[in-house]
Amino acid sequence: MTKHVTNKVGVTQLADSTMIALLNGAPDAMLVIDEAGLIVLVNTRARQLFGYGREELIGTPVELLVPIADPQFRPHATGLQMVGRRRDGSEFLTEISVSTITTDTGLLISAAVRDATDRMEVAAELVRVSKKAEGVRLEVEADRIMAEGEKTIAERVRLEVEADRITAEGEKRVAERVRLEAEADRITAEDEKTVAELVRLKAAAHSDRLEAQLNRSQRMESLGQLAGGVAHDFNNLLGVILNYAAFVAEELSRATATPTGMQWEEPLKDMKQIQLAAERGALLTRQLLSFARREVVQTRALGLNSAISRMEQILRRTIGEQIELVISLATSLPMVMADPGQIEQIVLNLAINARDAMPTGGTLSIDTAVREIMENEASVRVIPFGSYVSFRVSDTGVGMSAEVRDRVFEPFFTTKPAGEGSGLGLATVYGIVSQSGGYTRIYSDEGVGTSITILLPAADQAALRDEINGRVDQPKPLKGTETILIVDDEQGQRDVAQRILTRNGYTVLTASSGAKAIEMAASHIGPIDLVLTDVIMPAMQGPTVAQEVRKLRRDIRVLFMSGHAQPVLEAEALLGAEFPLMEKPFDEAKLLQHVRGVLESNE
Repeated sequence: MTKHVTNKVGVTQLADSTMIALLNGAPDAMLVIDEAGLIVLVNTRARQLFGYGREELIGTPVELLVPIADPQFRPHATGLQMVGRRRDGSEFLTEISVSTITTDTGLLISAAVRDATDRMEVAAELVRVSKKAEGVRLEVEADRIMAEGEKTIAERVRLEVEADRITAEGEKRVAERVRLEAEADRITAEDEKTVAELVRLKAAAHSDRLEAQLNRSQRMESLGQLAGGVAHDFNNLLGVILNYAAFVAEELSRATATPTGMQWEEPLKDMKQIQLAAERGALLTRQLLSFARREVVQTRALGLNSAISRMEQILRRTIGEQIELVISLATSLPMVMADPGQIEQIVLNLAINARDAMPTGGTLSIDTAVREIMENEASVRVIPFGSYVSFRVSDTGVGMSAEVRDRVFEPFFTTKPAGEGSGLGLATVYGIVSQSGGYTRIYSDEGVGTSITILLPAADQAALRDEINGRVDQPKPLKGTETILIVDDEQGQRDVAQRILTRNGYTVLTASSGAKAIEMAASHIGPIDLVLTDVIMPAMQGPTVAQEVRKLRRDIRVLFMSGHAQPVLEAEALLGAEFPLMEKPFDEAKLLQHVRGVLESNE
């Protein structure tokens, strides 16, 4: 149920159960503040951290908790250290990441607050341990120096004896000997100092690199959990909107074809705009799942050169005539195991980003190559050694500063003006590549341009042969007469699927829960050829429904449907050909194709 919440200065924010669930699922305390510095939205973790009740913070100045309402605040900042104040007056150290959001009603500040007390104590302990280790190192160094000193003394005694012998040959040679000894001591000391400094610098650089990778991974995982949690509900809503809009558009198309149908032409155009908006919403949800690495990937053997060649004309239309497209593809390129749609999404997103970086024209270069990561190199680059297919997109555009380059793969981070970018393009690329077992590297300098390199593991030849031999691409009829049991806790989804299947000849049974589906499978007189079940449902989830129904009807086929099923299917170890998955939202053609594919499979 949707409601409007109004703060004390009249800023109205639209809050629904999905957004509240999104914020409450975050691991950090989340605050949303308006331009007046008043709190308009908090999550459960924020109330727990600062010790307030459910509605006590809404409409109160954020300065009561942390000093982040400064209008001169940078629009995006991370790792800010501030003192927080709880309701009981106690203070504690916090780490805060903020970003600004431009809305129709004004500027909002979104802040993620984390209690940094424990981390600071750990940091202090690390300093103490480091100092202790340094003391041990100095003791060992002292022992070494003492031993070296004793050795030097022995050598000096020998030289003194030799010097006494040489004295008779002249005081000039004695003076030269002393000078040479002093120079040798100076050079030795300088060499030892240089070596020690190099060792220290290398250790510090390695530590900083590992810490940065850990922080980035934690941020991506936290945002991924949020995106995955809301995707299921969004896809259910979009599925209903898409299909009912298609039903209405179909009726309006028939009406416009009649002699008096001119009055329906404008409503038909309006309906097509609704369909277009819903399709864009579905694309945005898929992008969220891609960067969160929670999209169900349907991989196949894929030649990267062929995929890029197929997209060449689309790319030329996308980037425009003022930009030169140069494609250089390596010969004898190994195949990769990847989702073709995801690879196309990567290519298109990178090309669009490159185009936007060259507003006055330039050169967009795409090239492929084979890359071998050696074992000694893997320890430096944090990439497992082995064979990879390299795919690089380069531009001659404006380039990036170091600050932008460090945040470029973060979701919702964008340097484009408000309304011109979602901040999901490169985040989606990063998520898809990571989900495919690959790695992403970026090289960019201001005024020079940007180069993004993707490394995808080369396909194992045995797995490649099995995948190619098992692939069958034959057109299937869409209509049928079989009996199908639909299981979904969302009535809108059940009604849409039932209407599509019924109008194409199928007999349809519906159940609103797993328990009702099992009861219907046991009591129904006559065959049930296929159970079409949602994956994520209350009480009993899709995999359990499929297993229980199969106990009653051993020959029944199973088709899963979901907008966010990856964690459940992985936990149940059910990803595979035996239990195929249809992603939500789906249209009529997609549903019918999947149903026929399962009914006509050879299992």
